[in-house]
Amino acid sequence: MPILVRAAEWEDVPALVRLRLANAERHVQLDPAVYRVPDIEAVRRHFEEVLAAESKVLILVAEVVGDVVGMVEVILLADPPDHQILTPRRAADIHTVVLDGHRGEGVGAALLMAAENAAAEHGVLIIYAGIFAPNEGAVRFYASAGFGPRGTLLSKEPGAPSVEGDDTSPDTAATIPSPCPTSGHPPACSAPSHP
Repeated sequence: MPILVRAAEWEDVPALVRLRLANAERHVQLDPAVYRVPDIEAVRRHFEEVLAAESKVLILVAEVVGDVVGMVEVILLADPPDHQILTPRRAADIHTVVLDGHRGEGVGAALLMAAENAAAEHGVLIIYAGIFAPNEGAVRFYASAGFGPRGTLLSKEPGAPSVEGDDTSPDTAATIPSPCPTSGHPPACSAPSHP
């Protein structure tokens, strides 16, 4: 079946909402402690706002036989501030959703190719696909399109215990050198202290 990929339009809002909610339901199945199904009206308002104004979000949809069956969001990111160590490169995040009945038909690949072209037209030099590690299907999909590891994003809830032998234990934190001199005057230091 032919796949038509085009820019999302106002009339696509109901389909975009359906896709967002389908994606949410799939992610809730992966981990209900991390993901939720958002309020349908909040999702509708979001897409209406994105499509109504100049936005840092580009949305493309995929049609099969006149039905919208997938979407991709390209979220243009701000350059890192000049005090950061990253080299300034125009970047974007990407999120792709295809309805279950149309996976494996090339819809995702068509969306991704169109998204890469749209990103390049906006000066994007690198695209990030943040994927929840247990979502093996998404990892395979993006890897097959040439996306590779960029780093590791670790998370921890405040107050959760540290792993025994972890380098971030309180003993290690206490060895951080003080910005204050250990000798000389004045004896007091106004630099922030480390806990």
